[in-house]
Amino acid sequence: MAKYYITSAIPYVNAKPHIGHALEFVQADTIARYQKVLGKKVCLLSGGDENALKNVQAAEKDGSDVQVFVDKNNKAFFNLTKKINCEFDIWQKGSDSKHHEASQLLWSEVKKNNPLDIYQKEYEGLYCVGCETFYTPDELNENGECFEHPGKPLEKVSEKNYFFRLSRYTDKIREIISGNKIRIYPEHRKNEILEFLKNGLDDISISRSNQRAKNWGVPVPDDNSQRMYVWFDALNIYQSGIGFGSDEKTYKKWWPADLHVIGKGIIRFHAIYWPAFLLSANLELPKAIFVHDYFTVNGQKMSKTLGNVIDPIELIEKYGADPLRYYFLAKFSPFNDGDFSEEKFKEVYNGDLANGLGNLVARVSKLAELSKLEMENQTKEIFPAVSENFSEFRFDKALSSIWEEVKSLDGIINENKLWEKPSEKIEILKDTIRQIQSIAFNLTPFMPKTAEKIQKQFSGKIVSGEPLFPRLQ
Repeated sequence: MAKYYITSAIPYVNAKPHIGHALEFVQADTIARYQKVLGKKVCLLSGGDENALKNVQAAEKDGSDVQVFVDKNNKAFFNLTKKINCEFDIWQKGSDSKHHEASQLLWSEVKKNNPLDIYQKEYEGLYCVGCETFYTPDELNENGECFEHPGKPLEKVSEKNYFFRLSRYTDKIREIISGNKIRIYPEHRKNEILEFLKNGLDDISISRSNQRAKNWGVPVPDDNSQRMYVWFDALNIYQSGIGFGSDEKTYKKWWPADLHVIGKGIIRFHAIYWPAFLLSANLELPKAIFVHDYFTVNGQKMSKTLGNVIDPIELIEKYGADPLRYYFLAKFSPFNDGDFSEEKFKEVYNGDLANGLGNLVARVSKLAELSKLEMENQTKEIFPAVSENFSEFRFDKALSSIWEEVKSLDGIINENKLWEKPSEKIEILKDTIRQIQSIAFNLTPFMPKTAEKIQKQFSGKIVSGEPLFPRLQ
């Protein structure tokens, strides 16, 4: 059986999750479920990025012990995955001793295979705590701020750190990206990386002093005065979670990753830094990166400062997981920022779910019940349009094609007036039921609970039941 190893980005646990985290978890879970439908053995991984300086600062502000603080928020992220019906096989904590050992191994493998790639030097630069990275002045906006975290001043940092010789890998990374050895979706993100590579790469800091790290994070091998820079260890969660340095058999079973699912703000770390670290350590490269855009609220990026952060747990408890999954996937292009609106969600819920799919299921199950129909469910076929759009991660277009089938069935029922003498139109009704079974099968990756309910309802003796999606007032 073919394997498929997929990861979502590893979220910082300096605060509770917001709706954007839920979006990425759902996207990654949907891809994993689709691969399972195709018959592959799948492993889906995420975890908590716990070694970042921002986590230490947030814990201090909260008056909490750092480990207690990250444990609490890490649990909140994991609980979100469960609430929104995502099935992560591995949830790897960055503070776990297994991960520390794996990251020290990665460092040691770089030193062993390419000893000149790690060196020490004095450094002064502008550091964005939000991104956990240094920026040069030409990488900032007109106000001298990070594009990802406008309004937050950068820290001027001066210290002696370990550096990674990223500059050595400019041509190799360009060759890998341009030749699709690591395939980047969508194409314009690939072009963005190639454009960035035109000016060559600068070496990057991969450690910080214990003093600045507040003695938190992964210690640098053979130097107790330094901790690893967060991206060097955080990216390695993709390996430590599947046994790098602890379980060679499991590691070889899953690595390399078939797909990394990430937001557009961290593409450079995944498409440039991560491949360079792996090349230096003589390890296999991931096969593909899917880069999604963000949710905005009233056209603005979500931030605690603006007070526009949306709690996904509240929405799930109010409306259920599958309706939100549908809204995330069907009504937003993954490759453009989309404005999240609870009011718009309610319109979609009533229109597409209650009046659309839910009404179709209710009508047909009632007719089948009156006709005393029993049907086997043997549908295992992906619609061609779903397959085609999924190959490019166009969840919105894939779901749109499924809803065309829903509308088509409504038209067939109305055209044939199946409610009039249904016993005389039994073959048309059976065909309609088979198509509903197909719709449910195709919905499995997107709306797993809904798909399961429909498949059960239309297997064996068919009876009508409670509405799938009660209308919202």
